[in-house]
Amino acid sequence: MSTTSPLQPPVNTVKAHLRPIDRDGLLAFAEKGRNNPTARGTNRVHTVTDGQYRTLNYIGDHEPVVVDEPLHLFGQNTAPAPGETVLAGLGGCLAVGITAVATWKQVHLSRLELFLEGDIGNPAAWGAGGALDTPAAEMGFQAIRVQVLIEGDASDTELQAIVDQANHYSPVANTLRNPVPLQLKTLLQ
Repeated sequence: MSTTSPLQPPVNTVKAHLRPIDRDGLLAFAEKGRNNPTARGTNRVHTVTDGQYRTLNYIGDHEPVVVDEPLHLFGQNTAPAPGETVLAGLGGCLAVGITAVATWKQVHLSRLELFLEGDIGNPAAWGAGGALDTPAAEMGFQAIRVQVLIEGDASDTELQAIVDQANHYSPVANTLRNPVPLQLKTLLQ
């Protein structure tokens, strides 16, 4: 696209597509899901406390993901807080879904950014003597807002439909939207 202005020379703008995923592999993965809709995988994380609130979270063969609390919450502020990593997981999952749906619909994306924020409650101070009569439903995220900035070779209506479909099928978004059984077992030595 070329634009001209009486004060500036013509400028050529080139818009590149984001690095694509393997569409054939995606379609094969989708076929597996259609053939076995009750299949489940298991994600595993090993969390080790490093001191104060700083933790090292080992995931597969990756470098540990560090989680901490900010100074005003008695952490060292060396890494994102747990709630922020939850939002990062949600943003990552939505971005994966948007990319997958766009690839399936043969839409090439040139830009995809997500902006997430969540209002979180912790009046019980993690159960350490704060507002201990606070119902569990009032603890944790009370609201999460996501804004998606998306550009690609499709109409605004088509891009919105891609985002809506990815949101509907996002495993992390659905984990946050729906109650999930949570089991906690103490290992004493």
